Amino acid sequence: MDEFSFINAIKPNTYNQPALIKGIGDDAAVFRSTSDIVTTVDTFVEDIHFSLETMAPFHIGYRILAANISDLAAMGAEPAFYLVSMCIPKKWKQSALEEIYQGMHELASMYQMDLIGGDTVSSERLMISITAMGYVPENKARYRSHAEPNDIVFATGTLGDSRAGLEILLQGQKCDDKDYYIERHRLPTPRVALALGLRKIDRVALNDISDGISSEANEIAEASNVELTIIEEKIPVSNSFQQFSKEQQYDWKLSGGEDFELLGTVSEVHWPEVQEIAAQTDTPIQQIGYVCEAEEACVLIQTHGETKKLMKSGYTHLK
Repeated sequence: MDEFSFINAIKPNTYNQPALIKGIGDDAAVFRSTSDIVTTVDTFVEDIHFSLETMAPFHIGYRILAANISDLAAMGAEPAFYLVSMCIPKKWKQSALEEIYQGMHELASMYQMDLIGGDTVSSERLMISITAMGYVPENKARYRSHAEPNDIVFATGTLGDSRAGLEILLQGQKCDDKDYYIERHRLPTPRVALALGLRKIDRVALNDISDGISSEANEIAEASNVELTIIEEKIPVSNSFQQFSKEQQYDWKLSGGEDFELLGTVSEVHWPEVQEIAAQTDTPIQQIGYVCEAEEACVLIQTHGETKKLMKSGYTHLK
């Protein structure tokens, strides 16, 4: 594979963002903006974050860009640009790598995102690093530290679906709606429309559900120095989720991760407005708990009236 022919193969023919002055072709890209810029980066390693055992190259590209777009959504940002760096082993053919980019392009085109650069180097294992950038009006970025006592806790979509899809692919988990769960794992939907719709509300705390709601809820509690109580029975799940064992349901919806939904808090006064925005953007949303003052930041899980502390769980790196 020749690096320059590969770059030419994946180089965009046109760009969508009017702020872009210079895209791929020079030492760096150039764009101009009067908004605040939100930037996020994620690195994905073959056989840790993705595998050809569970998805095609197209799905790999789609899913890893979805993770970055979901991070932008959690910050209230409108996606605009992305850069892709790849460490490529010899076993990967150019055609498969181009499929990865096609998956990214498929999702990026839904948000008018432009690929504006990146890098390629040789490696023993395929590694993909994506840097995504988006716009948010001045001082309107959403932070985990924005939760306050008496807020409502909410979640979008349904949780645990991605983990169910992974178990079906890896373990041959028997179930109804198999294709639905597999698609939820391979082709997640970042909640950009809702995040942008919420801009009219002054204070909302948001967090992307990538590591599982137990981790994301604790991150909000710690950043805001509050106590979050989550009512397990109110956590939204798919209609056929009850077919899995009780242990699987509990684990997957709290710790499964990679659903790329949004967990948030908002004042009771603005909750009806949030529901209206969710309806307008066709975003399923559910109140799942509430926020209280706390001497020590923590998350509580209430199950059939019994309450206990909910610790962070799910996959973590460097552990």
